[in-house]
Amino acid sequence: MATGHRILDGTAAAAAFPLGGIGTGNVSIGARGELRDWELCNAPDKGARLPFTGFAIRTARAGAEPVTRILESRLPAPHDGDQGYDAGRLAGLPRLRGSRMQGQYPLLRVDFDDDDLGVEVSLTAFTPLVPLDADASGMPCAVLRYTVTNPSDTPVDVTVVGSLANPVGVVGRNVFHFPEYTGQPGNTWRDDGRLRGILFGTDLGADHLRFGSVALTTTDTDTTAKPQWLSGFWQDGVQVFWDDLRDDGRLDPETEFSLDPPPHPDWFTRLRVGSLGIPAQLAGHATRDFEFLLTWHFPNRPRAWQGNIRLDDTRAGEVVRNHYATRFTDAWHVAERLADDLPILEAGTRAFHAALFHSTLPPEVVDAAAANLTVLRSTTCFRLEGGVFAAWEGSFEHSGSCEGTCTHVWNYAQTAAFLFPELERSARRTEFLHETRDDGRMNFRANSVFGNEPWDFHAAADGQLGAVIRLYREWRFSGDDDFLKEVFPGARRALDFAFGAWDSDGDGVLDSKQHNTYDIEFFGPNSLSNSLFAAALHAAARMAQHLGDTDTATRFRDAAHRCAERMDALLFNGEYYEQRIDDVDEHRYQYGRGCLSDQVFGQQLAHVVGLGHVLPAEHARSAIAAVHRYNFRSDLTKHYSVQRTYALDDEAGLLLCSWPHGGRPRIPFVYSDEVWTGIEYQVASHLIYEGLVEDGLSVVRAVRDRHDGRRRNPWNEVECGNHYARSLASWAPLLALSGVDYDAPAATLTIRPRLDTPTLRSIFTTGTGWGEVHLTPAGARMVLHGGSLDLTRLVIEHATLGRLQATGVSLEAGGALDLPAHPIPPEEQ
Repeated sequence: MATGHRILDGTAAAAAFPLGGIGTGNVSIGARGELRDWELCNAPDKGARLPFTGFAIRTARAGAEPVTRILESRLPAPHDGDQGYDAGRLAGLPRLRGSRMQGQYPLLRVDFDDDDLGVEVSLTAFTPLVPLDADASGMPCAVLRYTVTNPSDTPVDVTVVGSLANPVGVVGRNVFHFPEYTGQPGNTWRDDGRLRGILFGTDLGADHLRFGSVALTTTDTDTTAKPQWLSGFWQDGVQVFWDDLRDDGRLDPETEFSLDPPPHPDWFTRLRVGSLGIPAQLAGHATRDFEFLLTWHFPNRPRAWQGNIRLDDTRAGEVVRNHYATRFTDAWHVAERLADDLPILEAGTRAFHAALFHSTLPPEVVDAAAANLTVLRSTTCFRLEGGVFAAWEGSFEHSGSCEGTCTHVWNYAQTAAFLFPELERSARRTEFLHETRDDGRMNFRANSVFGNEPWDFHAAADGQLGAVIRLYREWRFSGDDDFLKEVFPGARRALDFAFGAWDSDGDGVLDSKQHNTYDIEFFGPNSLSNSLFAAALHAAARMAQHLGDTDTATRFRDAAHRCAERMDALLFNGEYYEQRIDDVDEHRYQYGRGCLSDQVFGQQLAHVVGLGHVLPAEHARSAIAAVHRYNFRSDLTKHYSVQRTYALDDEAGLLLCSWPHGGRPRIPFVYSDEVWTGIEYQVASHLIYEGLVEDGLSVVRAVRDRHDGRRRNPWNEVECGNHYARSLASWAPLLALSGVDYDAPAATLTIRPRLDTPTLRSIFTTGTGWGEVHLTPAGARMVLHGGSLDLTRLVIEHATLGRLQATGVSLEAGGALDLPAHPIPPEEQ
């Protein structure tokens, strides 16, 4: 069962549902309902906890003893540690008996169970996500809504309280697992009439990298608060807080904040904890929401990657602002905007959620597409002032992984292109305007986003060629001719470079030293590079033709046909494509006669971007079928690997390469025995595009079964780091199955589902609007949820309906179009 349709109990310790917007950082919620993994200040920090932080509930009914609980389910064993549980975990306070988590990104629901509490409690949490609106989906915030139901006939008094240790200025943790600070944190109570709560700040200067603010607020008119707890060396503050809450469900502000003088000022006494509560009386059988807004604002980044690849960081001492910091002045400003716009933002978020999870697409495909959206809203990705998009490959526990929006990793990503296309257009501008040199060599790790010196390393053949294909994708989805005119000269140079740098004998097939995504070089003709070359040439020919450059279009088109024909003759072995190399051990890290999972990656990209077959159709289908036949293992128990391990034992997975007919090199290419989710999704979508639907679905199911909340986090697919960018290939199976293809320059939308079912309900996106398509034997219905849609032609081809079409379609958000079933006779098609 796909994770999004599975209920996880509180013992699913791997589950962590991230909250936060595009490029804003995260806080996550675990299966027990606990807040965890505080990663707000522009860097990963997996495992980071804030002491005394979380929610609590008190219920009181006339004639009964009040009940006060931490609003989490119980801590699971083992209960060991260097201090048992440190004081900040509050393990000695009573929790709820159980919890059930259902995460359907971007919406999370946690239901709590406890017989003694006397009420039913659930948590709904989300950060707004609205397709085609990166700003609305890029707010540094989380909505935390506790819904309480009184199941009895008698009234009950309920108080829900959120407590937060000030996270601003945290630079580490001491031996007691308490945060250490630079600067002095401070908490302030605010009430502006619309919003009330606590602003957590610092005395650091506005240009300090740790400067920032966090707000815990509510629009509820009846609140109770302790903006700053009593401070002390021991657990003075939490003792007073807990007794205060238990006493009457109301919190009294402190007038004395600390011991004088504190015995150890750098251990506990700099900690500033504040609590905000909402009290209410629920009549019999009544239900009420207790809604909190958690917002943050950490504006400053160093003007350098400072990553493990060690790109030039000359300007690291300077500060650059996050894009969201140009929209909001502080965390309170974020909260004000969120409160004002929440009805619209939530409606858009719920419409997107429904378009995915109420669809008739296979649940594993929906789950994969939705769950990996977290990559865009994790610490892997960020936006700089001016809206410049940049990203790591992934996120290590406490730092970014492999900087520079690496072209040969982001090659696989499809999600942003079809949900937030402005992000990918930004990346193409960076690549072709700033990272492609005069001779056409592209730096596959971008340093220009920070204004530092370019990375002086050889080009990556797959990344450079894939960038051309993705440029075609961005232009075709947007129809923005000004964008195309701006960047196409760089793309033309990048392709011309390929002829000279990688085709040593001029036969149209790349055969020289080719750096690639496996962090090594392939030598000799291989279909990974050459399928990408053929697709890139076709894409560039179409772009050149559109711009009126007929000579370039003809040259690239002819070269594309020559490459595909020559590659097919050289490399197709009757079943799949091999690497042509005389001595597979002459160079380390080759694959020779192996069956490479990425062997026709260029063809998969060609399908996604609407180029169709760029290789012989029968051979492309045979090759991808062989990848599934030989590389997909339903049980890895007998698989041997000394490399990194992402799947093991009786789990299923797709290997990067196998040697079904022998010929494995003495030292094969790095990672060959590994299982990468991004390549699994790439292969799965290609199988579907070639009509091998069930084979493709088997691969997607294997990935999501491994990420079941117990073995692995459903919302974090790891490769070289957490929230790895390649997993954004997970949007491609959805595209392949739904058959949605939008061509903005032609103003056409075509829908050709590849599911053999009588009905279909699926999300669709275009460059200007998004919504749902419903296909039934009675006809087709298009509903637009956001934006606008103006089409010259809409074409729907479906096994049950036949072929339907409409011309001159124009819809605004909330509009719908109905096409009754009346298939067009073949002679009129």
